[in-house]
Amino acid sequence: MSSSPSASSTLSNKADAGLFDQSALSALAQRLVEAAKRAGADAADAVAVRGISQGVEVRDGRVEESERSEGDDLGLRVLVGRRQAVVSTNDVSGDGIATLAERAVAMARVAPEDKYVGLADPALLAKDFPNLDLLDPNIPSVAELEQRAQEAEAAGLAVKGVSKSGGASASAGIGGMVLVTSDGFHGSYLRSSQGMSMTAISGEGTSMERDYDYTSAPHAADLEKPDVVGRIAGERAVARTNPRKVETCKVPVVYDPRVSASMVGHLIGAVNGASIARKTSFLKDKLGAQLFARNIRIIDDPLRKRGLRSQSFDAEGVAVKKTAIVDDGVLTTWLLDSSTARELGMTTTGHAHRGVSSAPSPGPYNLHLEPGEASPEELIGDIKQGFYVTDLIGSGVNGVTGDYSRGASGFWIENGKITYPVSEVTIAGHLLEMFKSMAVANNLEFRYGVNAPTLRIEGLTLGGR
Repeated sequence: MSSSPSASSTLSNKADAGLFDQSALSALAQRLVEAAKRAGADAADAVAVRGISQGVEVRDGRVEESERSEGDDLGLRVLVGRRQAVVSTNDVSGDGIATLAERAVAMARVAPEDKYVGLADPALLAKDFPNLDLLDPNIPSVAELEQRAQEAEAAGLAVKGVSKSGGASASAGIGGMVLVTSDGFHGSYLRSSQGMSMTAISGEGTSMERDYDYTSAPHAADLEKPDVVGRIAGERAVARTNPRKVETCKVPVVYDPRVSASMVGHLIGAVNGASIARKTSFLKDKLGAQLFARNIRIIDDPLRKRGLRSQSFDAEGVAVKKTAIVDDGVLTTWLLDSSTARELGMTTTGHAHRGVSSAPSPGPYNLHLEPGEASPEELIGDIKQGFYVTDLIGSGVNGVTGDYSRGASGFWIENGKITYPVSEVTIAGHLLEMFKSMAVANNLEFRYGVNAPTLRIEGLTLGGR
């Protein structure tokens, strides 16, 4: 829903009306589970999801768009024997709850049997709910969001060499979930989110280059300042001016922190229990294998305070914990929910995620690759000819075979120094070999849902002209 700033109410006003109070959602979820049992379900769980957000976009100092959305959605999963069905709604007026439950049970009775479905083991359910400090009570107004976006844009335009703005934006919102199961679990959480971005353009005509910066966090205090976001976007755009082509070659490739997290993402996709159960992962037989150098650790930490993806229980109510997915270079675990764990003869790792219209499936929380000891300058220092990547394009990674091929842009490295900008190249290799040769710098920062420091990978093929 779009509106002008003057017509838009603030999130703070909505909060005053009870946004932070999830008791009504909890009661609805409980009633859904009870209705499902009355309708004939052997077991059931219900999720109630609350979301409210607003954002503004500015260009050339003027507000181009102001958006606001809000809503509560409900999802019900029922189990009849080994048959399962999921239904969702945002309208439970009148006899809607009973009707929804009856429809779900009827669907489950004609669904195909799945011997792995079921609620989580009650012994694994969360009993403690630590305060993860996920909710900023001071939600900004539309006017404050406009000011942030305008300050970021002005800072970007002030950078020498920036020719125009690609726009700036600022947003804020609150999201939360209530989970109730027929086994007696009842949990909930609320999380605020705030963000800001700016895109700057350098050059003119066919020689224009663009780049960006953004920041996001649950709390406003953890955001980068607007002028910093804008300045970095402007400096990045100017640095890309007049890029060159390079010849096809095989060189060390260094990944800037804003793209290095993609390497963690490729690993996590391949250790997802659903892919392992389907045997569609190139790592399907690598549990316990030495994939990386011994100083490499990749951590998933759902309990990190003020984390973008933090929560104290998963979408089945299972207690979550900090996990070293890779420890001393060794792959230690898959990411599992209860269903994939049963299929693989294992125990859930507490990684179930779900929406209101889907059954649980595995996924990560706050991921990071632990830093090494070398500085980024030391990581680059002995490279005679190499490539420093700042942007990746496309998704040319085959999770079944591990083949890697992605479009990229960045800067050429000569004699240990970053020199001129490079564009329109392709990086190619194989993820197993890339993991083995990975070297890690010491400049880890927690800015995103997946965080990694500067990375160096040896012997990748750079496809140029």
